[in-house]
Amino acid sequence: MTNPPEVPAAAPRPLSEADAIDIWIARWLRVRRRDLLQRYGCDPRRLYEIWEGTRFPAAQAKARTVFAERYPTIVDRVDFGHHRRYSRAIDPAQLGLFD
Repeated sequence: MTNPPEVPAAAPRPLSEADAIDIWIARWLRVRRRDLLQRYGCDPRRLYEIWEGTRFPAAQAKARTVFAERYPTIVDRVDFGHHRRYSRAIDPAQLGLFD
């Protein structure tokens, strides 16, 4: 069994709002983060800035409109929310659970 051919990585460049819209749509279609990084040639933090709404905040609403036009049959099965950060730091309040 052979592996599929590797897609050449894109040259690093700043992401645009059009890229942000495509990145939102790819997230809702469950495209792997690794594939997005290879497609756009960017640092993973740039994707999370888009998904958290700190960079290109209007792109999510625009992407949702485009997504509804392209994929009307799956709109009701998609979570359109922002990425949520989960802290891995130890909360001092958790230590009280063992008392």
